[in-house]
Amino acid sequence: MLDPIFQIMDSIAPVSWLGPEFMKRAFLALLFIGVACSAMGVLVVNFRMAFFSDAISHSAFTGVAIGILFGVNPMITLVVLGLLVGFGVTRLKEHSDLPTDTIIGVTFSLAVALGIVIISAKRALSRTLEAFLYGNVLAVSDVEVTMMALLLLAVIVFLGLSYNRLFLIGINDSLAQTRGVKVKVYNYIFAAVLALVVTVSIRVVGMLLVTAMLIVPAACARNLARSAGAMFWYSIIVGLISAVAGLALSFKLDTSTGATVILVAGILFILTYPVRMIMERN
Repeated sequence: MLDPIFQIMDSIAPVSWLGPEFMKRAFLALLFIGVACSAMGVLVVNFRMAFFSDAISHSAFTGVAIGILFGVNPMITLVVLGLLVGFGVTRLKEHSDLPTDTIIGVTFSLAVALGIVIISAKRALSRTLEAFLYGNVLAVSDVEVTMMALLLLAVIVFLGLSYNRLFLIGINDSLAQTRGVKVKVYNYIFAAVLALVVTVSIRVVGMLLVTAMLIVPAACARNLARSAGAMFWYSIIVGLISAVAGLALSFKLDTSTGATVILVAGILFILTYPVRMIMERN
């Protein structure tokens, strides 16, 4: 399915570590997921929703357990449960006086507790969960890479149509309403897209690091950017650099690919932090 793309990659970037087909698939997967996460991460940072994305990623723990228990593809059940958690938290935020972090914390705890109950009852499931905890981008299939490409396309279309409105909601939802923005509708759509990005990204970097894939490039971008538009593009650039450099280093060092990608992004954050301090002084 991806053979024509592999041939183009061989001609454009004939480097040794991209020789094997599994490395080419990993490269494409990280490219697609890296851009999707970096783009959505800008809004996650501005919405202060890092804990929200964390709740969705950890609900995947239960989704995978349910899928394995009932003989359903775990990727399907983790995506479905992620969407349900995203919609549930958004709904509760609208109809509860509790602080948002409290609502997310309760949902997060219930989802993880249910997963642990299932795993403790069926201990044989714990071995299968390991791949989802840490991610395994080197084992992605052609179909999964294609799904990630389609997800990236959906994210691009979504943000292209609604980025400014979503950014305004993040600043002040009451102001957004006075400007005619349908805040509730956009909140639900954003929750759905974020849930899809988080759950699909788990295959690449794992449940433990998927939130970092969203947050760290956006945090780097915030150190460098002076405007919302610049922050968006800086985040994507950092995400791409982290993905490519992390994959190459993990191949050379024989380390976990997802963790190496996040480590590179973290180093970039440390390097860009002094830039932010200089900009604030000026």
